[in-house]
Amino acid sequence: MTTDNFLTRKPSGQGDGFESPTSPAGTQPRSNPLASKVTSVLSASYADSDIRDALALLDKRNIQNNAETRRQLRLDVQKEVLESNGDIIREFGHVAEQLKRIGLTIASLNQGCEEMKRHISAAHLETAPVLEEASELMKQKEQVENKQELLRAFNTHFIMSDDDIATLTSTAEPVNDKFFSILARAKKIQSDCEILLGTENQRLGLEIMEQVSKNLNGAFQKLYRWIQREFKSLNLENPQISSSIRRALRVLAERPSLFQNCLDFFAEAREHILSDSFYTALTGSSVKGEEDTSIKPIELAAHDPLRYVGDMLAWTHSATVSEREALEVLFISDGDEIAKGIQAGRDSEPWNRMAAEENEESSSFDGLRALNELVDRDVTGVARVLRQRIGQVIQSHEETITAYKIANLLNFYRVTFSKLLGDESILLESLSTLEESALRQFRILMRDHVAGLQSDTQPAPPNLHPPDFLHEGLKQLTAIMKTYETSFTSPDSREADFRPILAEAFDPFMTGAQNIAKNLPAPSDTIFSLNCLLSARNTLAPFDFTASRVAEIDSSMEEHSITLTDSQYTFFRSSSALQPLIQALAPLTSSKEDLRVIRTLEPFQPAALSQASQILDDFLPSALMDATENLKQLQSSRLVAEITERAAEKFCDDFEEVEEKLIAADEIWEEEGEEGEEPLRALFPRTSGEIRVLLS
Repeated sequence: MTTDNFLTRKPSGQGDGFESPTSPAGTQPRSNPLASKVTSVLSASYADSDIRDALALLDKRNIQNNAETRRQLRLDVQKEVLESNGDIIREFGHVAEQLKRIGLTIASLNQGCEEMKRHISAAHLETAPVLEEASELMKQKEQVENKQELLRAFNTHFIMSDDDIATLTSTAEPVNDKFFSILARAKKIQSDCEILLGTENQRLGLEIMEQVSKNLNGAFQKLYRWIQREFKSLNLENPQISSSIRRALRVLAERPSLFQNCLDFFAEAREHILSDSFYTALTGSSVKGEEDTSIKPIELAAHDPLRYVGDMLAWTHSATVSEREALEVLFISDGDEIAKGIQAGRDSEPWNRMAAEENEESSSFDGLRALNELVDRDVTGVARVLRQRIGQVIQSHEETITAYKIANLLNFYRVTFSKLLGDESILLESLSTLEESALRQFRILMRDHVAGLQSDTQPAPPNLHPPDFLHEGLKQLTAIMKTYETSFTSPDSREADFRPILAEAFDPFMTGAQNIAKNLPAPSDTIFSLNCLLSARNTLAPFDFTASRVAEIDSSMEEHSITLTDSQYTFFRSSSALQPLIQALAPLTSSKEDLRVIRTLEPFQPAALSQASQILDDFLPSALMDATENLKQLQSSRLVAEITERAAEKFCDDFEEVEEKLIAADEIWEEEGEEGEEPLRALFPRTSGEIRVLLS
């Protein structure tokens, strides 16, 4: 329908009396209307949005495409436009009226605001002084509140309440966690007072520090008296220090003098208790005379000095170990805190600081050393009784072995206690003195015994065996060495430490044996000396700490063996008739001139040489048996065989030299062709090989 409408209506401009804009006026003749309309329709752009909107609007109005409608369409549209413009003008009239009313309202409001401004200005002028005064008062109030807060905080931190002071200093109040917390606060206040002393006005800091120091001194005095009361009620038979006492001692360490007084009090009490306990263990009854049937008195073993001394030392060791274990938790577990407390106390007490500077060793607290010193003081009374009792045992017994065993036992416990209490202790000093006393008694008894032996002149036994006094001395030495072997001596100094014992218990007996040997003829003196040395070596060899002395004995035995070898060698030469031959050939060399001289020598004359050969033949079958018979009194068959073999070897070497020179002389004799004489080898036919076979 729209297409028909556009096809049937006239082109715009022609029907309305307007000229076409595309054709210049009066320059062209009019065109065909139909062609113009067609051209207009065809030239219209239906893609234009305005045309499309117009067409859509016409569709909505449901207008029929007829001549009447096309004639009225423009008028209807213009009418509607006029009506719309009228409506708009009417509405704007209403808006204008409203704007007028709003303008009047705004003017009224402006007038009211101006009035209010005038009233406010007047009120401001009237209230300005009051507000200034109120502002000043508010500032003053804020300052006062800040000062109150500061004062409240200052009082809370630096001022202690009366209840806290009473808890800190009053003996009626208990020593509990509250006391220690208040004490810690007081120490904190005292420390923080240094800040106050750094200000311009030091008066407040000095007054607070004076009051706090007074309260702290009272608190430490209260703590000191409380610890003493606790020590008095402590079960000293089982001195396990409770945690509360340990805590109190850690705190009291900040006052070194009071801390030391507490330790002195404890040590004195423990010394009395341990002394009484030791007396009870010795006698079976207390100091007051009350008998304890559950204890077997140590004095019952007084007849056996070694057991008696051992039981006393064992009891002392057990008591010392128990004492150390009871106190170890204080000085080892809490040692660092005590050290800090003592250091703080020294820093706060100038006199203690000066003393620490003079004595550098005491400048730092050593928990282990303090523990050792306290335990040593606890057993001082026991050490005193121990020294007296053991000293009596040492002086009252005159058995050499017993004296040495006691000395070795004391050495064992001295080493044990040195590990337990350190090298500087009263108990260790007592044991060292007793050990020296026992060794001195041992030396005295040994010297008396040796002097008695030397006064009695003893001949050598007929069989040249070691004398009885040497057997007794070696037996005694064996017991001493077995005892020494179990002692706690350093492996490096073990041998050196035993040399003095050998000098007292061994050397005198060997010297006595040597003196007896001097009065014997050879070779009996050498055999006797070897027998004594063999016995001594057999006694010393099993022990490693006599190695150097065994080496010395081996050297002496070798020297004596050489002497016996020479004696046996002399026996072979003299008994075999080889001695004259060897002596005659000794100055001769292997030159022909000397070899020619051999036949002229007296021992090599036929008769003499034949006789020597006969004597040699008679000697050889029993030579070894005869030589061994010479050493039958020597107690070592091995030494007898060795000495005889060495002597026989030397004899064979000499015989071989004689044989060589006889053969050389015979060769020269044969070369010169002399007659009327027999070869020397015919008169002396034995060979060195035969000699070695017969003497092997």
